[in-house]
Amino acid sequence: MSLGGRIKDFWREQHLFEQRIVLAIVIIAALSIVLLLRLGWLQIVKHGFYTELAAGNQVRIEALPAPRGVIYDRNGVILAENQPAYQLELVPEQVPDLNWTLRRLAEIGLIAEEDLDDVRRTIRSRRGFDSVPIRLRLTDEDMATFGVHRFEFPGVDIRTRLARHYPLGEIAVHAIGYVGTISESDLQRIDRDRYAGSSTIGKVGVEAAFENVLRGRDGRREIMVNARGRSVDKLGPLQPELKRSPGEPGHDLFLTLDLEVQQVAEAWVKDRRAAIIALDPQNGEVLALVSRPGFDPNGFARGLSRSEFKLLNEDPDRPLFNRTVRGLYPPGSTIKPIVAMAGLEYGIIDPLEARFCPGYFSLPGSRHRFRDWQPRGHGNVDMVTAIAQSCDPYFYALAERLGVQRLHDFLGRFGLAAETGIDIGGEKTGVLPSVEWKRKVFKRRSEQVWFPGETVIFGIGQGYMTSTPMQIAQMTAIVATRGRHWVPHVVRATRDPVTQRVTTIKPKSLPAVKLQNDAHWDKAINGMRAVMQGGTASRAAFGAPYSIAGKTGTAQVFTVAQNARYNESAIAERLRDHAWFVAFAPIEDPKIAVVVLVENGRSGSGTAAPIARAVMDAYLLRKFIVPTAAPVTDTINPGE
Repeated sequence: MSLGGRIKDFWREQHLFEQRIVLAIVIIAALSIVLLLRLGWLQIVKHGFYTELAAGNQVRIEALPAPRGVIYDRNGVILAENQPAYQLELVPEQVPDLNWTLRRLAEIGLIAEEDLDDVRRTIRSRRGFDSVPIRLRLTDEDMATFGVHRFEFPGVDIRTRLARHYPLGEIAVHAIGYVGTISESDLQRIDRDRYAGSSTIGKVGVEAAFENVLRGRDGRREIMVNARGRSVDKLGPLQPELKRSPGEPGHDLFLTLDLEVQQVAEAWVKDRRAAIIALDPQNGEVLALVSRPGFDPNGFARGLSRSEFKLLNEDPDRPLFNRTVRGLYPPGSTIKPIVAMAGLEYGIIDPLEARFCPGYFSLPGSRHRFRDWQPRGHGNVDMVTAIAQSCDPYFYALAERLGVQRLHDFLGRFGLAAETGIDIGGEKTGVLPSVEWKRKVFKRRSEQVWFPGETVIFGIGQGYMTSTPMQIAQMTAIVATRGRHWVPHVVRATRDPVTQRVTTIKPKSLPAVKLQNDAHWDKAINGMRAVMQGGTASRAAFGAPYSIAGKTGTAQVFTVAQNARYNESAIAERLRDHAWFVAFAPIEDPKIAVVVLVENGRSGSGTAAPIARAVMDAYLLRKFIVPTAAPVTDTINPGE
């Protein structure tokens, strides 16, 4: 058996190997030539182009925040302005380690430890190339501290900005409002590009409602930055031409507020929980708007720490709460003139007919007594006397005869339980009860029944009924003008800071309240005049050189048992009655309508009425009287 084999061809293999080497050398040489040609093209032919482009990569676009419009009172006194301030800002994409940077800033005292989570959320909500403010209004000490440690923080720098400043602090804060740091929720509703150069936005009051007017249009500028993202001034001959486009400042606002009247009103309730509103009944201008206690808006402008905000937010006196448009209270006897007009309008009462007031009222077939604030009663009273002495049984009986639906419909014509439309927003509506309302609100069928006794107390502004002080002020202004109805407003005019052109904002009128007989206005107003001339508030009107129409009122905070007596000394301060007073003057040509509410103030005549008199004197007589101590509650009429 023979074995066959194949002889290896070494020469052929050697030839193939040499061919492959030559091919590889050719390919490498060709690629090398291409690479050299490309390098020559980039380094020699396109040298100037790419040098300029490289320099351009070091140019960053920075927003130039436009100055915010200045806010003035009606006489040109500054209420909100801008001041230069330094703030610490961070560009996220230029920070190598964000968490370390924030922790380190907290270690050296530039950020509060408790605020770190909030700062992180703010940074995450902004774009990576935005300059995000992480600390507003640096002090000289803060800037010195950062200067020493500046090398540790690439992407972090101090910027000069215009910061909001409120020179009068708490005065009129709930009308003016304040600006605060832009939050995540703010970013969801605003144009981010428009706010790229800003860290604050109007939060409440005029600052929020007129944000688009006060805020201008930001400018833009190109700045040179180094590898750490810090701006540099020179790059030698490679520096490109930097562009700059100026923005447009925001418009100034002139408010309807009279600062001197506002200050008098605030001085009278400085240490109380209260609301005061003064309106011009002829056009709806708000002359004074007070909600106490207040707070310093400059804290929000500089940025409150979490603990500072918590202290304000959890204060039992609720300084952040705007009582004028959001506080809901039973209006008490302030609505009695309107209820009297309803009786006239529906032909239920004769204004001259006298009715006996024994100090209580009972429904037919019932032994339950609805008591008067005057235990002994008022004797025989007609309509004017009933308003003047605030006789509850007279209005209990009138409400029972009118019925809940007619009460609801007539009071609704005066804007109660509806938004007034005031231009600072944030209003609550309150409750104007009816059979249908109760059926909708209560779930249990047994609770949906409207009882006659509920109509009785509805007639004196108690029970389910609640209103805001602003609604009561609008109601008073309608009575003062005998039916004319204006939307309350705080902003009077705007001014273009460039052209200095002033544009007046035209007051908005609403459909007038029409009565079948205009004499009904006079009869109700005569009752309010009598309140100030021998009635429940006569002491507050003493010596006034102008005529005043007013109405006192109290609003129960809790119900007194049928056989119990209201013992103020045994009741906790926050459970005592609220004090109301409404008024307008002069009666012949009304120029001011005032509403005063003092929470747990006990007496409308003794606590609230003197405050309203001081406000009217300030506006009509330019007589500015402020108490040297807390006003003492009058004891003449403890019920009203």
